[in-house]
Amino acid sequence: MADTAGANGHSTDNELLEANGSTGQSLTPYHSLFSHLLSWDNPRNSAIAYASVVSTIIAVRYLNLFSWALGLSWMVLATTVAAELAGKLVLNTGLASQFRPRQYYTLSRETFERLVSDAHGLINFFLIEAQRIVFVENVGASAAACVVAFISGLLIKVVPYWALAIVATTIAFFAPLIYSSNQEFIDEQLKTAADAINAQTAQVKTAAQKQADHLAAVGKQYAGDYSGKIQEILHTKKAPVEFPSPPTEEPKAAEPAVPQEPITA
Repeated sequence: MADTAGANGHSTDNELLEANGSTGQSLTPYHSLFSHLLSWDNPRNSAIAYASVVSTIIAVRYLNLFSWALGLSWMVLATTVAAELAGKLVLNTGLASQFRPRQYYTLSRETFERLVSDAHGLINFFLIEAQRIVFVENVGASAAACVVAFISGLLIKVVPYWALAIVATTIAFFAPLIYSSNQEFIDEQLKTAADAINAQTAQVKTAAQKQADHLAAVGKQYAGDYSGKIQEILHTKKAPVEFPSPPTEEPKAAEPAVPQEPITA
């Protein structure tokens, strides 16, 4: 079983690296982890992960964990303080102090760095997956995310957040299981739907091309008719312009005026 899981994990990692071949960027270990869980390679681990996520959602919804934490804190402190005082009064030595460790527990640097590394990898997982969906690295995945976002936007108006989270978790875990169990039938139906869509698209494209050719021919015909009419109107309205003939004789010089004698009485 371990060998089979290891072989499946190696194959899945290769598929993930090939799926991200558009950028050549190495994926986080969480891609392999979530791929194993959602593909139900190990049914026991997948079932435990699904039950854990759903239980956490229900606990956050119905259990006041913060109030419970505060209540547990004061009860623990009251017990230790009472035991310490009672021990000093009766035995001259505190009881709680007898259980005190020689050295208080601390978080080692290696553990802290491992936690930070895990958080860093988880954040990068969500960032990479969001970008792969937005930039349509896989058309089917982006289309499915679009449908899920649209339906979620409608359901959020009537369904509370915690119920919507449970529905989303159920779909995320069981949709791959249903697909792997009925892969041949689902692929056949998807191929039939794709062929029908392609046929309708080709038909619409042919009709649109014919309509465009018809409109272009009609427009060309009307343009030719209007051009001919304009030429005809310009030809009929054009009148010949006659210019006067130039003079053939030299112009004569004007004779000087003779002064008139004054009239005497």
